[in-house]
Amino acid sequence: MEYWFLLGGFSLACIGFSHLYSKVWISDEEHVWKSAEIVKDFHSGDKVLELLLEDGSEYCYTVDPSKPQLPPLRNPDILVGENDLTALSYLHEPAVLHNLKVRFVESRIIYTYCGIILVALNPYKQLPIYGDAIIHAYSGQNMGDMDPHIFAVAEEAYKQMARNHKNQSIIVSGESGAGKTVSARYAMRYFAVVSKSANKTRVEDKVLASNPITEAIGNAKTTRNDNSSRFGKYTEISFDRKYRIIGANMRTYLLEKSRVVFQAENERNYHIFYQICSCADSPAFKNLRLQSADKFNYTCMGGDITIEGVNDKKDLEETRQTFSLLGLKEDFQSDVFKVLAAILHLGNVEIKNIGDDKSLPSDPHLAVFCELLGVSAEGLVRWLCHRRIVLVAETVVKPVPKDRAVNARDALAKHIYAHLFDCIINRINTALQVPGKQHAFIGVLDIYGFETFDINSFEQFCINYANEKLQQQFNLHVFKLEQEEYMKEDIPWTLIDFYDNQPVIDLIEAKMGILDLLDEECLFPQGTDQSWLQKLYNYLQASPMFEKPRLSNEAFVIQHFADKVEYQCRGFLEKNRDALYEELIPLICKCYQLPFLANFFQEEEKNAAIGKSVKVKPARPSVKPANKNLRTSVGDKFRSSLSLLMETLNATTPHYVRCIKPNDEKLPFEYDSRRVVQQLRACGVLETIRISAQSYPSRWTYIEFYSRYSILMSHMEADLNDKKQTCKNVLQRLIHDSNQYKFGRTKIFFRAGQVAYLEKLRLDRLRGACETIQKHARGWSQRRKYLALRKAAIILQQYVRGKRTIRLEPFTCLSFVDLGYRLRQVYQVVRLATITIQAFTRGWIARKRYKKMIEEHKALVIQKYARAWLARRRFQTMRRLVLNVQLSYRVQQLRKKIEEQVTVLRDKFYDGHIWFILILDVFFRYFEEKAEELEGEKRELQGRVEELEEENDHLKRQQLMENEVKSKLREETSRLTAENMDFDELLDQKDRLIKKLQTQVKSLETSQRGTRQKTASTLPKDYLGMLEYKREDEPRLIENIILDLKLKGVAVNMIPTLPAYILFMCIRHADYLNDEAKLKSLMNAIIGGVKKVIVSHQKDLEFLSFWLSNTHQLLNCLKQYSGEEEFLKQSTPRQKKNCLQNFDLSEHRQILSDLAIQIYHRFISVMQKTLTPTIVPGMLEHESLQGISSMKPTGFRKRSNSFYEESETYTISSILQHLTVFHSTMNHHSLDQGLIKQVIKQLFYLVAAITLNNIMLRKDMCSCRKGMQIRCNISYLEEWLKEKELQNVNAMDTLKPLAQTAWLLQVNKSTDDDAKEIIEKCSELSPVQIVKILNSYTPIDDFEKRVTSSFVRKVQSLLQDHEGSAQLMLDADYRFQVTFPFCTSTQALELLQVPNSLHLDFLNRI
Repeated sequence: MEYWFLLGGFSLACIGFSHLYSKVWISDEEHVWKSAEIVKDFHSGDKVLELLLEDGSEYCYTVDPSKPQLPPLRNPDILVGENDLTALSYLHEPAVLHNLKVRFVESRIIYTYCGIILVALNPYKQLPIYGDAIIHAYSGQNMGDMDPHIFAVAEEAYKQMARNHKNQSIIVSGESGAGKTVSARYAMRYFAVVSKSANKTRVEDKVLASNPITEAIGNAKTTRNDNSSRFGKYTEISFDRKYRIIGANMRTYLLEKSRVVFQAENERNYHIFYQICSCADSPAFKNLRLQSADKFNYTCMGGDITIEGVNDKKDLEETRQTFSLLGLKEDFQSDVFKVLAAILHLGNVEIKNIGDDKSLPSDPHLAVFCELLGVSAEGLVRWLCHRRIVLVAETVVKPVPKDRAVNARDALAKHIYAHLFDCIINRINTALQVPGKQHAFIGVLDIYGFETFDINSFEQFCINYANEKLQQQFNLHVFKLEQEEYMKEDIPWTLIDFYDNQPVIDLIEAKMGILDLLDEECLFPQGTDQSWLQKLYNYLQASPMFEKPRLSNEAFVIQHFADKVEYQCRGFLEKNRDALYEELIPLICKCYQLPFLANFFQEEEKNAAIGKSVKVKPARPSVKPANKNLRTSVGDKFRSSLSLLMETLNATTPHYVRCIKPNDEKLPFEYDSRRVVQQLRACGVLETIRISAQSYPSRWTYIEFYSRYSILMSHMEADLNDKKQTCKNVLQRLIHDSNQYKFGRTKIFFRAGQVAYLEKLRLDRLRGACETIQKHARGWSQRRKYLALRKAAIILQQYVRGKRTIRLEPFTCLSFVDLGYRLRQVYQVVRLATITIQAFTRGWIARKRYKKMIEEHKALVIQKYARAWLARRRFQTMRRLVLNVQLSYRVQQLRKKIEEQVTVLRDKFYDGHIWFILILDVFFRYFEEKAEELEGEKRELQGRVEELEEENDHLKRQQLMENEVKSKLREETSRLTAENMDFDELLDQKDRLIKKLQTQVKSLETSQRGTRQKTASTLPKDYLGMLEYKREDEPRLIENIILDLKLKGVAVNMIPTLPAYILFMCIRHADYLNDEAKLKSLMNAIIGGVKKVIVSHQKDLEFLSFWLSNTHQLLNCLKQYSGEEEFLKQSTPRQKKNCLQNFDLSEHRQILSDLAIQIYHRFISVMQKTLTPTIVPGMLEHESLQGISSMKPTGFRKRSNSFYEESETYTISSILQHLTVFHSTMNHHSLDQGLIKQVIKQLFYLVAAITLNNIMLRKDMCSCRKGMQIRCNISYLEEWLKEKELQNVNAMDTLKPLAQTAWLLQVNKSTDDDAKEIIEKCSELSPVQIVKILNSYTPIDDFEKRVTSSFVRKVQSLLQDHEGSAQLMLDADYRFQVTFPFCTSTQALELLQVPNSLHLDFLNRI
């Protein structure tokens, strides 16, 4: 039975309803639409469709057999949650509503494409998706390559401007509170970041700085939004030929002036009033005599004067700072605040009745107002309460009643604020104008969306009129794009029926339309709202778009494209006139203290006299104004400015952003389906879906179709080389009705529902394959179990039957008890044998382990005693030597003291004390004998020391002899090498030599003999490792060895760091001569030459690698031969002897080190620029695992950039090839291994950062299969490191976040244990990144499960205590700190020879 699905006037045939499509949508009052499942097949003629709702209840859907209108079909779950609504197989209202809900509520994604529209839902929460890293990630990307974002729309506009050289526009619309202002602000911020200005004025900062000012003077709190824009704004950002910002211009539309004098409950006036009131106590505002905002009538009408989370005082500081940034001086700011304060004081002027139809203002605020503006108080009082009437013969001044006087006061306040607003906008535009010619511009339109309230007045009428014009332009643009797509693909174009709102526009702006009749009524002094409404009834009743309400005589109804709107006529005439008493204008013109305000009123007077306006061309010609000297009405001004705006938009390429308010309570990530569907209907999203669904909404490139549905192909079809023809053959076999699809040049076009049918076939094929695999696996498992049981049964039978080792009596003679006893015995024997074997095995393992432990313990004991013995031996030797020295010294000292004492005693006690002298002699002899013994021991020790020194000298002589032999060998080798180099260079000049051989054969023979004699007679010389040059040859040296050096030379290829050694040998000679001027000049020339060659070859990888190696080698030589102890540890005696003697070059070393760092970063930048384009295709997009496809249906945005022609495709092999080239280049130029490791680590970090950032911004990359691809690619990178012997580089540590991301995509995500495991394993990922990946996880097939919101909340609760970065993106531009390792050079400078190919014959070896 066929199921015919009717949608928007066309039918869709789908086969096998009960099996193929079991879920439908039915209407619901609360949720608009709800899902149901069909429980019984539906047949033609049935009156009821039996359904099962999601809550388990049954529902009977009534169907009229004569006009069967069946419920809309639900898309397969695999298609739900897509980035583009046009990727859905069934395009209708419930599918759109459900897809947005899944993305917004479950995946926390606020942006979704709908063809050419970006749908943005206000999250009412700050999200980490607007940083500079996000901007750089979207910069240069194609639309659809990344997740939907306002930055993607801005990038598309910028790219089309640069590619097509055509102006662009971004149209941002939506209800109040939907996020229009923020979206427009982010779009302008994107342009400011990616397109830096061409001068030092930083105009992009000024463009962004204009936002706080315009929001302060044009935004206010409403019941729907705390920061609602009460005016329309079109900002043109100008670019030069290099597409850099050079200026901007702002146009505003329909400022809500009535808010200045009236606010509804729970609303506020414009922010600027509350900001200046919050600073009333500030010294700068003392002269304004301000008070709290609740003291002024114009700021306290709404009740609450504060906004939660908003600091008005702080906002005023930001406003003043932005004024200064734009170059608006303090004097102008002071005048602005004076006008604002004067408006507040004017609102507090109280007007009293003094009689019949008379009034008089009496209030101290009046004097303050006049003082601030510098106007006459007497004149103001007179003309607020009186009116001049000009008659034929005379002029009469008539008093007016209180209500007319109050209206005049409020009208004056509104006009003053409107003029102040325009003045500030003009000053901002002047500040944003930078000298330079505009090449192109991008306009950002932030304008009100369709509005309908309980009471709709003149403002809503103008807003909805503007939206009608914008909707017409949008419909024509969508229609045009569809036609271009069909023509580009060579598909026959069929006319698509789309809603044309021209009748509504004619109703409003054409001849005898609403605006014409309104202007006509305003010409009559006695005209009223009621009389104008009666004219509408009389002239427009026949229009199908105009209705008269049944229950009201003070309103009219217009059938807009979005909905019917009932307008209350009260106030239309007054707001359209926007009248200000003419007597007040000259009064304000005389306020010389505020010339900008006076100038504005004078300009208005002139404009009123001239009466010129922009010509508007409606569908039908309008009525000419009766009197050109009359003031232009608000409606006429708005129509003219709107016409100018439409001309601008029609001359540009538009891009659409539709902002949606998900709920009225401003709750984060709460989705009210009824409110959302109202806005979708009003903003044209559903109209876009309807237009797309009429023809072929689903469009796939041949490559995408082949990759996705190759599983449906036969082996014969898959073997064909022509994939395009294969797709055609498969599709013709699967879908027999050729009207359900069309083959284009690069794409296949499908009718609605056909992709769902293909997905069903694919799912059935996969399910059949799974069942086959499961069948064979389960059969194998069961057979294995059966064979095991069968084998066990046979063994038991053999034991029972006596065919095994234990012989039993005949079975007939045994009882069952005896059989059981014997079987138990057998079991116990086997068990005992098993336990015995296990015991011996475990014992052997334990003994082996114990023996090893004993050996290790004994080794430790031996080492301990050996080290102790050696330590004691060293200590005893040292102690013995110290004691000998101490004893010798003490004996000498004692001998001196005894001699002195003996002399004294002899003089003093010589007479009568001979015995005492004898005793002293005895002691003296004793000490002499002791000293002789010690001297003998000392001589023995000295003898031993001399013997050891002789042995040491002998060994040194032997070593020196060996070193001399090696030195001579190295010198001879170096000499021969240099000669070989020269001969190789001579061979390179073979053409010249051939000519010489032809003309000078005899001279060549003579030359060869002389060369042989010279070679035979040459004796090795003892060189000092220095090169002598004259001061005037320094430029030649730098030019030949640095600036003009060819990297392909033979000498440079053999010794890549030869320039560094030659330069250092020249430095050594300057130091040897003690010539400071020559040394400094040479060092400066070297550094300058290297800088120059790097600048001239800043994109050449070979040059950068070569000079990085040479700069590092020169830096090492300066360290090694500096004479500092830390650098001499591994130097040879000859190298120590060759150290610099006279100058300290540490400062030059620092400069050279900074230069090396610059070369290193430039070297990294070149490699990154080469590697970056291959990272995302190689790591993410290319399917390195064959047979595992992660491609899903895509929408309009992705398809718009898909081409069938073959282009360069990058794979993981491309990345590895680049890495191999980089590594071989560095090795070829003898770059230090420590630097090579740092370079590889930096490149691996780049791969990880770019890959992870793309995963964060691409929902289509967050799948289990993609995780498998990433892990496979990481393994390839790890194998490359092992192949290059770079395992210890720590490069794999930089890939840990990426590896954990791949693991997170593959792991099960359902239980609490899974959540805990994710927290433990994903230590390198921040909490924001983990939650983002979980929210973005997208199943590729129906076999995979989505991550539930409850599981995400569980993970979030576990992550609360974890510290981590709040940034979503990794900084791809981050650079690890580079260190230049010092490595002692083994190259002997005295053995180096300068090849003739370098043309340095002016250098002499010393």
